[in-house]
Amino acid sequence: MTIDFHPLVDVARRFAIDWINRADESVPPTIMTSDYRVHIGETELVGLDAYSGGTVGQLRQFPGLALTVHDLITDGDRLALVFTEHGTSAKNGAAAAWAGVALFRWDGARLTENWTQEDYYARRRQLAGSAPDLIRTPAAAPWTTTPADPSPAAESAARKWLAAPVFEKIFLDDGLFAPAVSIATVQVSELFSAGEQVAFAATWTGDYTGGLDDVPDPRPGVTLGAAGVLTVRDGSVVGGTVVSDRLGLRRRLLPPRQG
Repeated sequence: MTIDFHPLVDVARRFAIDWINRADESVPPTIMTSDYRVHIGETELVGLDAYSGGTVGQLRQFPGLALTVHDLITDGDRLALVFTEHGTSAKNGAAAAWAGVALFRWDGARLTENWTQEDYYARRRQLAGSAPDLIRTPAAAPWTTTPADPSPAAESAARKWLAAPVFEKIFLDDGLFAPAVSIATVQVSELFSAGEQVAFAATWTGDYTGGLDDVPDPRPGVTLGAAGVLTVRDGSVVGGTVVSDRLGLRRRLLPPRQG
């Protein structure tokens, strides 16, 4: 039996398996355009060289780094991955596993733009001495996913949720902490639906409520980037995964280093 992968899903497969898992530096030019643009955490990378150089640095920091996919959704034009990256640090030999969500656009042949959040705050905690987090159940067959039609109703419900999120049914970051921000407003950078699932990249604004190490006191008027894949049924968000940029928030809240 021959299975034909959808072309965009096959590009995502090559991204995960050939590029990240195999660390094959010849892959990016074959699956990404030369002006590939990446929005990750607080950083924006413009151009394939800027992106691939930064990623090679992480692959060398974690030799044998692996990416495990937990969910994949696509409408045929855009695609999102829910994943965990995991590996051992070359610096101190500590192992870590941290969650991520990535949204991709393509031009019909190669990827053109990406929005990603990875839970580097959880990675920092594990590298400092805690045991590596458990890796959630992998998707059984992500690469045979076929496109699902967009759902304006699901997108509307997701936007409503983003404006006033309730995380009770959501796997947030590493699952160990409550949200660090009481959310007042949201700015959505990217959002699409595939059937009952909606992928998003957004920035929340609100008040910091505590929970991050070395930043005990509440602070007003902070921003927190996030990306996620939500499941919508009967007009309500009933589940999903959200990863937020807690490390970037912590960095902004800490006083500047002196000297």
